[in-house]
Amino acid sequence: MNAEIEVVASGFVAHFGERSYAAALGGDPDEVVLFSEEAEEGFEAASGYWRRVVSRADLDWLVMVRTVGAFGGEPCVVLDEDEDGLHIAYTGHNGMKAEALGYWMVDHGAYEVVVPREEVFSIRIERIPVSLTPERPGP
Repeated sequence: MNAEIEVVASGFVAHFGERSYAAALGGDPDEVVLFSEEAEEGFEAASGYWRRVVSRADLDWLVMVRTVGAFGGEPCVVLDEDEDGLHIAYTGHNGMKAEALGYWMVDHGAYEVVVPREEVFSIRIERIPVSLTPERPGP
């Protein structure tokens, strides 16, 4: 395990203009909502932060960021960290193996557990590119 990597929450990051912003996918498949902690031109105030809706086509890039690792030799994604350890979700494909490792089922096919940080190995940050051309649902 690399103690230098700080656990981060999953989310989207977009590069627009000269900056990178925390982001979210909008209501329309072509929309992305950018978030700023300070007032910027084109952003509107929204409960302690500022937001701006842009088209995906206006972005330089869009990525999903998540912290991943391995627990019990199986892949996991880190959901959170607190004084009890890491809250992780199983990303493998074997529910029986997940249950044998102590995960509990939170939904059909979805397993989570809280474990001491030192039991999660190969912790790293993944940046998964997201297409700037959204897929449109068929008829």
